[in-house]
Amino acid sequence: MNRFINQTKTFSAPAKLNLFLHIVGRRSDGYHELETLFQFLDHCDTLSFTVTASEKIQLLTPIAGVNDDDNLIVKAARLLQEKIRQDQHSPILGVNISIDKILPMGGGLGGGSSNAATVLLALNTLWQANYSITELAHLGLTLGADVPIFIHGHAAFAQGVGEKFTPASPEEAWYLVSKPNVSISTQSVFTSGDLPRNTEKLEKPDHLVNIMNDEFFHNDCQTMVIKHYSEVAKLLAWLIEYAPSRMTGTGACVFSRFTSQEQACEVQAKLPNGITSFVAKGLNKSPLITQIASL
Repeated sequence: MNRFINQTKTFSAPAKLNLFLHIVGRRSDGYHELETLFQFLDHCDTLSFTVTASEKIQLLTPIAGVNDDDNLIVKAARLLQEKIRQDQHSPILGVNISIDKILPMGGGLGGGSSNAATVLLALNTLWQANYSITELAHLGLTLGADVPIFIHGHAAFAQGVGEKFTPASPEEAWYLVSKPNVSISTQSVFTSGDLPRNTEKLEKPDHLVNIMNDEFFHNDCQTMVIKHYSEVAKLLAWLIEYAPSRMTGTGACVFSRFTSQEQACEVQAKLPNGITSFVAKGLNKSPLITQIASL
């Protein structure tokens, strides 16, 4: 008998930053070869799970504008359920899921991927499926290139399409994360003819402790986005006057680095009208990993 049936358990789905994002080539299958440094933030969506004896998967808090069948939360739960069905002889369980969503969509913070990873990790435990982190990451990669980093749960230098990890420990700085009133599709960025795709590979990735030396790192997606999204270009120009600032992922969020929470909050208070923002601490270990381990 599964000990978690009819219990409600709550888990975090943290945001991530791409402290840099270099596009070093394009594969024959159309996917881009990347070099990036991932770090988490202590700013999270919150997902609650109630395991049921039926096989039904229900999202109790649908996200406006997103069909449940297209929602990565539901897709991740169904994917794991189907793997259990194929691999194991244990009873197939269901789940009711709700989410308190605070991470913006189309911001480059990995919210959807983080949600999917939290579903896979949480249900792997709650359904007692007992798959390894490697197996879950492989499964998660079919949902999106950023899902595996959230499953591994540690800051890392990533290569390939974002699935090959080398552990890293960048400074856990304070960040002001700002978003103009625009959302940017990841697909639109990676299919753009203006996207640089020929950045030279880093010769010594193990020297990433020097990540804060901005002379050597950038975001190739930012080069394209500021050409086509004036809102992002204006925000970056404003923020750079106060602190080192860069777009994360494919945007539209921009992060500015500070040595203290107070400094970040001071600049946040001066942001132009129409900009949403939050202040968060960089984390080299995802809070989700600790929550899963506590079970």
